[in-house]
Amino acid sequence: MNNNNGNNSLPRWATIAFVLACLAAGLGVVLVATKRRPVPEAALEAAGGIRYEQYREASELWSVHVVRVPRRNGAYELTSRHAAGRAIGLTPVTAQLALTNTTGTPVAAINGDYYQRQGPYAGDPRGLQIVDGELLSAPDGGPAIWIDRDGEPHAGIVQSELQVTWPDGSSTSLGWNESRPADRVTLYTPAIGPSTRTRDGREFVLDLLDAPDGALPGPGRTYRARVREVRDTGNTPVPADAVVLSVGPGAAGKMPPLAPESELIFSTATVPNLEGARTAISGGPLLVRNGRRLRIEVPDSQSYEFSSMKERHPRAAIGWDDADFLLVTVDGRQLGVAEGMTLEELAAYLVRLGCREAMNLDGGGSSTLWFDGKIRNFLCDGYERDVANSLVICRKSGSPSQPAETPTP
Repeated sequence: MNNNNGNNSLPRWATIAFVLACLAAGLGVVLVATKRRPVPEAALEAAGGIRYEQYREASELWSVHVVRVPRRNGAYELTSRHAAGRAIGLTPVTAQLALTNTTGTPVAAINGDYYQRQGPYAGDPRGLQIVDGELLSAPDGGPAIWIDRDGEPHAGIVQSELQVTWPDGSSTSLGWNESRPADRVTLYTPAIGPSTRTRDGREFVLDLLDAPDGALPGPGRTYRARVREVRDTGNTPVPADAVVLSVGPGAAGKMPPLAPESELIFSTATVPNLEGARTAISGGPLLVRNGRRLRIEVPDSQSYEFSSMKERHPRAAIGWDDADFLLVTVDGRQLGVAEGMTLEELAAYLVRLGCREAMNLDGGGSSTLWFDGKIRNFLCDGYERDVANSLVICRKSGSPSQPAETPTP
């Protein structure tokens, strides 16, 4: 059955009488409407404490799906994935579940960041992504969530300070596994795939001199590198044991000459420092901070992404409280059944669900919530959309695994 709209304020007649009495007495009145925690219409709980809940509020035409994952019992880990296990490309969330990982068995997942939709770098996340400690995509100065070296989650603005330091001591800012404009310098790791996909510029194949055990570059580190090969055309093959530095034609005149055996340094520094982080993903905007919904700032832009912030659409979000991670999707584009939410409504609802921190993810047709072998939300396109990346909850080896139905509250 449908629950009520969750309004825990005074009855309307009592509120009016109270206000009139206060006004007659010359008293100023401030009314604060409180919202109680919503009650799930349906629930499914698995051994180990992970649980799926669906909430419906008929008065608002809202249908909300939530997976709650215990943060502190040691059974689960929040990880990120990217399509085909690379830094670019597009696949459904369910295809990303099949990617090889060392964490454990996927039990829940949600779609991730906004992304480039077309061209040779289709699937490049708009901002930061870290997978198993490897930096796949650099931050863009926007919101992100990350898990630190101690396993604690954080949400905030992440700035890039990635740079390359040339043999003469001068430095240049650095792009990472992305389209390289003519006046920029970009570094490509093996995660980009077989080649850099560039069309021009000068490119340098680099051997990493101090990567521990051949590990691919992670955040918050400084690496020494030596030039293995110089190429005067683009689209350089990327070896599995090296990286490629691509210098656009407009940037080539601002760098000192490099030849085979030249050494340079590149840094993966960010603000804040993400050294040791094993998982991170961007999105935005931030919705909840310290248990309070944030004001949603809508930029002066005509793009769909920004103009839709104050419209009702399907939504996806990641949040947490002191006990659980919450993966949340909101159904939408179902006329008369589920209209979706504005971002302001989503932020308020996440607070009602108990989130202490929360961030919006890519919504609309990208919104996908998977739990215990099934997609749980309504796919407004009628099919699962190809997306760039996802957040995946993995059950660690040896943890309980059998789901069990629980009574509807």
